[in-house]
Amino acid sequence: MKPPLWNFEQQPGDEPLDETGINLRAYFDLMPDEKMRQYQMGWTNDEVIEWDNNFRDDGNLMLLCCERGVEVGEYRRVLESCIEYRNRVRDTLISPAQQLPGD
Repeated sequence: MKPPLWNFEQQPGDEPLDETGINLRAYFDLMPDEKMRQYQMGWTNDEVIEWDNNFRDDGNLMLLCCERGVEVGEYRRVLESCIEYRNRVRDTLISPAQQLPGD
């Protein structure tokens, strides 16, 4: 398996990272940039859950090897930090020819 292009998992965060926080960041590293760019901050929690399509019936994200559940509020907070990270590093990691139109 090819390693992810992104390395948000190892970026400094605003809060201490436990195993679940690290796994959530790794989950976002594997999310395609095209999908992540579809995210809208104005979406409701239900719209975010539907968009990701990996939440369980109990409202937590389905992640392997986690100490605790990840609810949509934490998911959104970390996702938005990941989007900021990608916006900051995209030009150094992806050549202009590989970027999406309108970048």
